[in-house]
Amino acid sequence: MRWENLSPDSEHGRADAALFGAEAVTTRTFDTPEFRGITFHEVRARSIVNRVPGASRMPFEWTVNPYRGCTHACVYCFARKTHSYLDLDTGLGFDSQIVVKVNAPELLRHRLASHSWHGEHIAMGTNVDCYQRAEGRYRLMPGIVEALRDHANPFSILTKGTLILRDLPLLRQAADVTDVGVSVSVGFTDEELWRTVEPGTPAPERRLDVVRAFTDAGIGCGVLMAPVIPFLGDRPEQLRATVRAVAASGATSVTPLVLHLRPGAREWFMSWLARHHPHLVARYERLYAEGAYAPRWYQRRITRQVHDLAREYGIGPAGADAPRRVPAPAPEEAAAELPTQLTLL
Repeated sequence: MRWENLSPDSEHGRADAALFGAEAVTTRTFDTPEFRGITFHEVRARSIVNRVPGASRMPFEWTVNPYRGCTHACVYCFARKTHSYLDLDTGLGFDSQIVVKVNAPELLRHRLASHSWHGEHIAMGTNVDCYQRAEGRYRLMPGIVEALRDHANPFSILTKGTLILRDLPLLRQAADVTDVGVSVSVGFTDEELWRTVEPGTPAPERRLDVVRAFTDAGIGCGVLMAPVIPFLGDRPEQLRATVRAVAASGATSVTPLVLHLRPGAREWFMSWLARHHPHLVARYERLYAEGAYAPRWYQRRITRQVHDLAREYGIGPAGADAPRRVPAPAPEEAAAELPTQLTLL
């Protein structure tokens, strides 16, 4: 295991000076049902605030990631490649070998107090989920949020985890003194699809309960509708059901993002696809023939469909101050409005 290759920039694909040495690592396992088969590598990191490379598509410059690897076990997770920097497996190893930066809160507090820090926005949950199951044991996020609150430093959190509700009081305190953005990732509400591609996550409806709770607490919460999975989660009736559920939760916005398959994630996802949906392998090979991203025409089509549905259900920027909660339609109404799926390829 190459601990010396884990650097501040290796979160986003580069390896420079070591973030910590092998002597700083403690490996643990816990014989409890929720952590059976999971190995935790507790490390004392040397840095926690990471600069995003300039070439990145990310709309932010700084991130904090207290964990590496994720028990959510999403088969499409783009962060899988980062495990290879430690000579860890990007498949099952990514799901079960979790690096825990146990000193993350104190490192962050020290960085925020530095004269070289100018209060820039910090994004969390952008690499792996900071509210994955490990957070229930290690409780790193309360200290992180407290540090950001105490320095009135703006930040945002993206999560699939319902554990964020534990920290709602802290997040309300932070929102009183700085800009706090909270987004929940719900790419689809199809239960069968969820169980197969996101086996370690809370159910989509439970994640939408998080949106409801934040809305009730006066903190606007958006939904990242990601990923929209071609041929499995992109039928018009699936998109409609998801946007309707997002609207009913009181979300301030919904932003679609089509599945992208970077190296590391691509191999794992395609092997899963070959086992579960072999008839789709050739279609995926054609759709992603040019690289990690689906063609622009496909992305634009999905974005247009979701934005049209968002307007129909009254969510989006115009409704951010007073999010609507749209009741679910009666079964006969839902059946009557299902459109016909268009052939893609």
